[in-house]
Parts: sequence; C-alpha cells; structure tokens
Amino acid sequence: MPEPRKHEKYDALIAACSALAPVRTAVAHPCDETSLRGAVEAAEAKIIIPLLVGPQARIRALATSFGLDIASLRLVDTPHSHASAAKAVEIVRNGEADALMKGSLHTDELMAEVVHKDTGIRTARRISHVFIMDVPTYPKPLFITDAAVNIFPTLEDKVDIVQNAIELAQALGVARPKVAILSAVETITSKIPSTIDAAALCKMADRGQITGALLDGPLAFDNAVDRQAASIKHIASPVAGDADILLVPDLEAGNMLAKELTFLAKADAAGIVLGARVPIILTSRADNVRARMASCAVAALYAHARRVAAAEAGKLAG
Repeated sequence: MPEPRKHEKYDALIAACSALAPVRTAVAHPCDETSLRGAVEAAEAKIIIPLLVGPQARIRALATSFGLDIASLRLVDTPHSHASAAKAVEIVRNGEADALMKGSLHTDELMAEVVHKDTGIRTARRISHVFIMDVPTYPKPLFITDAAVNIFPTLEDKVDIVQNAIELAQALGVARPKVAILSAVETITSKIPSTIDAAALCKMADRGQITGALLDGPLAFDNAVDRQAASIKHIASPVAGDADILLVPDLEAGNMLAKELTFLAKADAAGIVLGARVPIILTSRADNVRARMASCAVAALYAHARRVAAAEAGKLAG
C-alpha cells in the first residue's frame, strides 16, 4: 500500500478557495511571526483579505524583520492585545469583516469579547469549536468537536455542537456527514452518562431535532474509524468505521484525542469556532503556518456557504 501523502486533504481545502472571492477577515493582534505570516500567506493565496488589528508600529517592525510584505494590507492601530480583541470584534459587528482570526493573544481574551453581552457577536446557537484534522492514515478529513470551548457540555449543548459541525462539514462538501458519538463503550449504560447522551442525540436526529447527517452512538473510537474493529464487535451501522465527525463527551477527551493524533499520528489540526455571527479562526500559538492556512480556507468556505444559504433563503422569503 502506498504511503499516505501528508497534507493532501488540506491542499484540497485550500485549492477549493481558488474559485471564490477572498473573505474579509479581522485578525486580532498578529504580533508574532506565525500569526502574521499565516495571515499574509493566506492573503497571498487569495483566501482572505486581512485587516490587521494591533499595535501598528510593532506589526510593521515584525513584518520587516521577517521579510513579510504588508504594504497592501489595512492596519487598525490598538495599544495592546485586549484592545485588539475588542476592536476586531467591533469590526465584525459593524459588518466590515466576514471572519475573525486569532493572532498572538490568549484564546480566553478573544472569546471574552466574542461572547460579551452588550458588544459581542453571539447568536442563539451555542458557540463551539471544531478541529478539522488531516490524519495521514485516514482517507478523509476528520472533524473533532468540541475540544476547545465547551468543557462539560450538557445534552442541550451537544445538540448545538453537533449541528454546528454538521453545517461546517456540509460547507466543505460532505453532503450528508456521518457523526460518531464517542464514549468508552458501544452499549448504553447509566454508569457512563455519555452513552445516555449518545442515545438521546440519535433519537433527536430521528425526530428532526438534529438535521443533515447520519448519527450513531455510543461508539468507541476504534469502532468509529475502523471498519474491521466495528465488524469484530458486530456493529452494523453506516457510520461505524467511516465517521466524518467525532462528537466527544467533553473537552478533556477531545483535547487529548486531537493532540494524540497530532503528535503520534503526525496529523495536522486546523481549528475554527462556530455559532457566532461569523466563523472564528481559532488556532493554537504552536500551530504551523500550513495549519493556519487550512483554518483560513475552512473559514472562507464556511462563510461563502452561509452567504449562499442566506441568499437562497431570501429568495424563498421573497
């Protein structure tokens, strides 16, 4: 069997943006090389049009020191990271950007402005994070949610979390995503609450409370991604062994799973936050530029899909 080609799934996502107009993106505090380079290279690839929000002199000096051309990019001057986060969210709220990108500031600092009661950009949908992982040993992108925002989500939270991920997968070309609801076992038991949530979510999908996907669970991780493992356990399901989306029980499980795939399976992890007015490119400060580029591509594809859906809804309403 030939060696799986690393990055091929991310390359496909980035290539899919070539036919689309770049997405206006407010970049909050791009004050280190990786975050600034990620924004600049995504602009050069015509994926986004960055609005760089941060200390102007510092950003210009950083660009000069690393040979990055930002002459054509708009800069919005702010004194520090907190002000950068607030200003970037304000730009989105005013309709001047269709996506928000985290720079070299803490996630909590940016998300505090996103969810601010009076000046934030929340919607009725719960905010959640999705990793879009390029795992060399898996044949397609693998979506993992939620491993970064919701610590111990309730059943009601999981409804929004999984619906957010389904709509993202659809925007990336997966017409009917297969959702595996993960637990430690495949049987339902009151001793493991995540199995009860899994059963409830599957029934909610049957009743139309979750739409656009095939759901199955509880499933252990091996049964979700390996057909042979599912067959050995006698699990007959179109989802088992072929999952697109992995819904994890809680943040700890999801975070460990994503990092295990990153460091042991040499996967790349692009990250995006959904449920706000615009997609939020929420990458780790340790992410490489390729992962940041892929995150930008995912946000761009999602933003375009939402725009198309809104236009179609407007025609129907008219």
